[in-house]
Amino acid sequence: MIRKAALLAVMTTTMLSSAVVVPAGTANAQTTAAEAREAGTAAAGVRPAAARQERQEPQLAVESITPDVPRDPTTEIRISGFFANTGEARNGLRVRLRHSSQPFARRADLAAYLGGEGVQPYSYHDQYLEPTIAPSAKAPWEFTVTPQQLGIGRFGVYPILLEVLDGFGQQVVAQRTLLTYLPRDVTVPRTKIAMVLPVIDQPRRADDATFVDDTLAKSMASGQRLGDLLKIAQDNTSAKGLTWMVDPALLDDAQAMAKTHTVKTKDATVKRPASPEAARWLRDLRVALARPPVIATPYADPDVTALTHNGVDDAARNGIGAAARIGRETLGRDVIDYVNWPVNGMIDYDGLDALAGAGVDTVLLDERNLPPAADRSATVPPTAPPTTTTTATPATPVTTPDAFARLESVDGPVTALVADTALSDVLGADTSAPGAAALSHQRFVAETAMIGAEQAVPATGSTGAPKTAAKTVVAVPPRRWHPDPGYVTGLVKAAAALPWLSPVTLDTLKRPKSPVTPRSGLTYTEQDRRAELGKPYMASVKRVNSRADLTTGVTTAQDLDIFEPALLRLASSAWRGRTEDATPYVRQVAAAVDARIGKVSISGSDQPQFRTLAGSDGNVPISVRNDLTGPGSEIAVQLQVTSDKPKLLEIDPYESKDSPIVIAGGQNRTIRVPMRATAIGGQTTVTVQLVTKDKRKYGKPVKLTVRTTGYTGIALVIVGAALAVMLAAVVMRVLRRRGARRVAASQASPTAPPRPAGAPAGTES
Repeated sequence: MIRKAALLAVMTTTMLSSAVVVPAGTANAQTTAAEAREAGTAAAGVRPAAARQERQEPQLAVESITPDVPRDPTTEIRISGFFANTGEARNGLRVRLRHSSQPFARRADLAAYLGGEGVQPYSYHDQYLEPTIAPSAKAPWEFTVTPQQLGIGRFGVYPILLEVLDGFGQQVVAQRTLLTYLPRDVTVPRTKIAMVLPVIDQPRRADDATFVDDTLAKSMASGQRLGDLLKIAQDNTSAKGLTWMVDPALLDDAQAMAKTHTVKTKDATVKRPASPEAARWLRDLRVALARPPVIATPYADPDVTALTHNGVDDAARNGIGAAARIGRETLGRDVIDYVNWPVNGMIDYDGLDALAGAGVDTVLLDERNLPPAADRSATVPPTAPPTTTTTATPATPVTTPDAFARLESVDGPVTALVADTALSDVLGADTSAPGAAALSHQRFVAETAMIGAEQAVPATGSTGAPKTAAKTVVAVPPRRWHPDPGYVTGLVKAAAALPWLSPVTLDTLKRPKSPVTPRSGLTYTEQDRRAELGKPYMASVKRVNSRADLTTGVTTAQDLDIFEPALLRLASSAWRGRTEDATPYVRQVAAAVDARIGKVSISGSDQPQFRTLAGSDGNVPISVRNDLTGPGSEIAVQLQVTSDKPKLLEIDPYESKDSPIVIAGGQNRTIRVPMRATAIGGQTTVTVQLVTKDKRKYGKPVKLTVRTTGYTGIALVIVGAALAVMLAAVVMRVLRRRGARRVAASQASPTAPPRPAGAPAGTES
């Protein structure tokens, strides 16, 4: 009777397996799920589960499974948790632990089991819960078992099913998890594992001067997304195998907010004092990341494939150059700029060529982007891009592929590191639900153990000795994840303690001479293309970029692009799927570009301009004003003057026609342009345009109306005659004065005797 009852219970469990509840982090979640989490509330610094409504179904939470890996048949294994009653009061409930003595053969079987399919554990242990569980109450439970009691004796990962049954044996709720067992006399080859942890946000400024809101400092607080990322860095300063991926734009924003700054509000732009939160966060991050390797994304983490597909080919190079400079300035150390992580780990050959041309020699990719080759007998991956985009579904590999692969770009070979999907999902799992952290932790242990077990399988034709070649795997969570610091730190410690893992950093990995796992070419589907920043949005970014390029074309400073950071922010991958949020940024940058262009102008360009030629030729003065200040304020421009009617008014060679004039900030310069009129009298329009050295128009053109007169010859005759008359009058006046003095002298003393010689003047004889 007991056996029949057990068989009936197993059949009941099998039929009700579709009702099994699997919380986030335990199922074999696909990358698309991670992308959905990332695109949700994570950018705002809110953990995704906090944004969802609380479930109304009963919950069975597994809070702890210890130890991670029992090594002896008699080791006590404690599995504990609670049942949460979300409905009416319940009576006569019991919790059952089901298990199997057969380990999983493949990782695919493990994933199928967690998804509610495949093997069903048959053996069980029962435990009654409290007699009555009130509404909204929790009933704790705990099982203490040994490997021997569970019937497991060899190295492997075993299925565990926990379920709550009512008094009729009907399943109320269930939870699946895993148990890994490693006997002490078994040695497993160590797998190299590299964990890459991203610290990437979204743009918080449009131009360099103004923040769009005050949310950045809030997200840096303890318990918020950026605050939790800092906590992980601080708790693992000496941990092995961690590589950090940081966006220097975030560091740049923090540095700007740590000083007096301006913030755009709904009605105005207000000045704010330095943020102590931003200053503290940046200072503490600098200390925490002083030792581990730090990879810098291109500045603002731009959507490289979208930029490349829309003809903005220099964005990758500009972003990488800015990242290296700002990363060094803000962290006080050199950062790695030759490794790139495309958006969602997906890229095509156009994007790969753009990255390779910018100096990237290693890319971190998703398994969907570079799947294992369907033909397992192949020895090398394709070395040239296929003629069409690959869309075929790759074959599921029997064993875990090695992370290393090789791709060919126009600039030579590029190393690809392909992230393991399951490990990446576990690392970035949403663990905010009760018990999710413990289940995800167990899955990490189990997945890595399965990889080690694959390497322990005897090689073909061998005498039974295990393989010795170490396999490499990479785990990377979603870009804008909101992790639980305790959970992530627990995984890092587990990776260092598990006997089949060897944590390594990304910069220490050595590329094998030949790829371990044959892979197909890059798979980039039409769906991937549609996920990029859209063409209408990119068209607006290109228009702003084209005008901003004019400002670079007139500055005399070397390698200074005032609007480069702002333009990279507009192309950030953070705007994927939400370009409407980025539209105000585009308008603000466009206004800043136009304002800078407007500071270099032809004086008086806002007024009607008139010039007069006194005759058939003359010089017309044209003044250029430079109101720029600060770095890059000195400019070099050329003046382009053209007559609307060249047959009536000709422009002779002038300064700045073929070579630029240099004007310092806050100064102006007057250019005299010689002009000749072929007809006397009347007026002609002249167009004056500032241009860059490569003849691109800078600012708006100015129209001058030039008037010509016929008075020059007549004026000379009149002036000459007037001078002659004046001269004659002066001569006559001088002659008259002399004659008058003589007459006066002769009339003064007509009879006076002559003065004796030597007598003094004024004496009488």
